[in-house]
Amino acid sequence: MKPALSFLQGPKPYKWQDFPHGEYVKVGIQKRLDPWLSRMFGYHMLKLGTLSGQLDTSKSPIKHQVCVAPHGDHVGVFAEIDELPFYENSVDTCILSQCLEYHSDPHHILREAHRTLIPGGYIVISGFNPFSLCGLAHLMPFSKEKLPWSGRFFTPSRVKDWLDLLGFELLADERFIHASLARGSRLSRFAPWRRFCKHYLKPTGSVYLLVARKRVMPLTPIKPKWHARPKWTPATVKGAGLRQTRHQKIK
Repeated sequence: MKPALSFLQGPKPYKWQDFPHGEYVKVGIQKRLDPWLSRMFGYHMLKLGTLSGQLDTSKSPIKHQVCVAPHGDHVGVFAEIDELPFYENSVDTCILSQCLEYHSDPHHILREAHRTLIPGGYIVISGFNPFSLCGLAHLMPFSKEKLPWSGRFFTPSRVKDWLDLLGFELLADERFIHASLARGSRLSRFAPWRRFCKHYLKPTGSVYLLVARKRVMPLTPIKPKWHARPKWTPATVKGAGLRQTRHQKIK
């Protein structure tokens, strides 16, 4: 398994239209995200990355929603998403959409999200699945020079392992869009194949969506153990008594 840390440079997306069929991918993510938004309560929501900022999260009761990115439109705080300028345990929800693939240290991004989330806070992650038709297109020559294959695709199981190590509880794992997403391909042309994969090959969806919640670790008070003061008693040597009885018998 290759390490997550990488400094490879390539094209990065700044809007959904940068992807082939990007609007179709956005609609698919939005469709799976909407049912969860109504469950996310609190005061503050962070959208990490410009693509996350372009998702519609108006169905969430959280009123204060901020997009964090180094640059771009719809950005409320200009900052690196792996160095968040927020206090610990101050955010209720974090949304990361197609951003782990295009940063040098994706695990550090998750650690920063975990640091800022309150106990019980939600994290939503979407990305491209390498074990899919879109992932197979990553093996084509010159694909790394084009979006979305210029990034590093991490398997959903690997991302779930990261979340588990950080102390998150997985709530949902969905795979969808069974297509290669290659530019110029007509998605409607493969409708029967996509219906077959949707029913029988669900894990091979080109896009995944993970929803997790930061575990609440209850504090159990440790009561001091009071020990009674031991009584002082002189030690008795049993061997001396045995020698004395033997000496009496000899006499």
